[in-house]
Amino acid sequence: MDLKTTLQSDLKDAMRRGENMRKSTLRMALSAIKLAEVEKDSHMDEAAYQAVILKEIKSRQDTISDAEKANRPEMISQAEQEIKILQTYLPPALTPQELDTLAKAAIDETGASSMREMGQVMKVLLPQLRGRATGEQASQVVRKMLQ
Repeated sequence: MDLKTTLQSDLKDAMRRGENMRKSTLRMALSAIKLAEVEKDSHMDEAAYQAVILKEIKSRQDTISDAEKANRPEMISQAEQEIKILQTYLPPALTPQELDTLAKAAIDETGASSMREMGQVMKVLLPQLRGRATGEQASQVVRKMLQ
């Protein structure tokens, strides 16, 4: 069962149980997926669905930082709850040791030895992450290893 189908099924369950926060969060996620499908004019794969969920999480994190500036604790609480719900639909995050292992393997595979070859390493590494670590985290690890 793909992520979109899982979200639709969980939305129905949330509606039956009267879980309003979960219901509204899943509706927003499904709406974002539908919008992305319309923009692409085709059905998306699992990685694309995960990218949409990551984008929604990033949006909630931005909301939290804005709400902190505006001193709006209720918005912060709501965004944190939505992030927790959305994170359940992503694969578990990589530990720093796992990320180091993947980065080292990518460096070995490309034969990179300097910062100039970082782009080649990132081309190999990023597809392996698939929402389990950010590109920023990966680039920090690769940069540290190549220096």
